[in-house]
Amino acid sequence: MADTYPSDSWSQGDPYERYVGRWSLPVAREFLDWLALPPALRWLDVGCGTGALTVAIREKCQPARLTGVDPSDAFLQKAGARLQGHAILHVASALELPLPDADVDVAVSGLALNFFPDPARGLLEMRRITTRGGTIAAYVWDYAGKMEFMRQFWDAAVAMSSAARTLDEGNRFPLCRPEALERLFRGAGLTDVHVQPIDVPTQFADFDDFWLPFLGGQGPAPSYVMSLDEATRDELRDRLRRRLPVESDGSIALIARAWAIRGRVPA
Repeated sequence: MADTYPSDSWSQGDPYERYVGRWSLPVAREFLDWLALPPALRWLDVGCGTGALTVAIREKCQPARLTGVDPSDAFLQKAGARLQGHAILHVASALELPLPDADVDVAVSGLALNFFPDPARGLLEMRRITTRGGTIAAYVWDYAGKMEFMRQFWDAAVAMSSAARTLDEGNRFPLCRPEALERLFRGAGLTDVHVQPIDVPTQFADFDDFWLPFLGGQGPAPSYVMSLDEATRDELRDRLRRRLPVESDGSIALIARAWAIRGRVPA
């Protein structure tokens, strides 16, 4: 069972979008290009959140049926507004998917696997509802490495206080590494397992565009920021301002890397 933290609560769609959601659609599109699956399949998006991957599936994959599952009703409301009736959405846990056995051809999860209460059990649930020969795939941020705006944040926070290390996703989530992802998928009995990095640019107009989303209180880093007193928060802000690579026009160009993985249910 994975450890749980109050800061892992994702309950408000708009602050999530400003913080990390705005980078979710580009990586979702790259992920689907990598999968390169045929049209007219039955898809399930587990931990669909505000719907970035679900929207991309609808746009790119011509699904025969599209279903999304997430434990947050607020996130699903935002996903529903984006999808406009083109997907069936359920409030449910990844550990108890509300679908019968072998009901989908493809089960995917975007940027959510780390937050499953039990990733191994969640993957077995995804296998249960996927037909024989079907595809199971996921991707997670490379918190420990090239998810650069989060890495810059936590390196600055830990330099100020070692207590920040306990919330750093790069330390907490072993599944942000390709070897751990591969072990998880092979442990679920999947075959033809492949891992691939996906890099997307994260361009910030200026420092405020980088910093202000951290004040939204959604997720580990913003929750940590809002737990600080004002003076400490200002010190952290100023440390980040000094360490970030700022272009001559004031913009900040970083990379967001996700590790993608796919496998097949044995036929």
